[in-house]
Amino acid sequence: MKIEIKLSADVKEPYAVIYTNQMTDEIQQITQQFHFSSRMITVMDQEQYVVLDPSEIYMVRMENEQLIVYCEHKNYVSSKRLYEMEELLGSGFMRISKSTIINLKVIRCVEPSFNGTMLLLLKNGNKDYISRKYLPQFKKYLGI
Repeated sequence: MKIEIKLSADVKEPYAVIYTNQMTDEIQQITQQFHFSSRMITVMDQEQYVVLDPSEIYMVRMENEQLIVYCEHKNYVSSKRLYEMEELLGSGFMRISKSTIINLKVIRCVEPSFNGTMLLLLKNGNKDYISRKYLPQFKKYLGI
């Protein structure tokens, strides 16, 4: 793939143009990379939209068919599906159950629990169980 970069004082915000004769896996990866590099998460707070940086998000969980986004002191509602949010959040986040994704940087502690699960406590006081399906990946992340 050829890459051409042009510098111009007239350009206020960088943008990319890709010329191709077909959509390939390589081009899809590149477009996703550009899309995720400027990640911002839009959520609802009553009747207004709030834009969050992923680092502000502690946990995302499906509750009563709504996606709830937990931050340090406040919760928001998102119109996205859990798998879409997981893609948007990217690295630094991990799914711990069918319905929950957590920010790995805000873990306070993990406690063994019943039936081979573990209880995860976050720095904002939120907690959730790590299901057995996701536990091996989580333990590998912790190095245990």
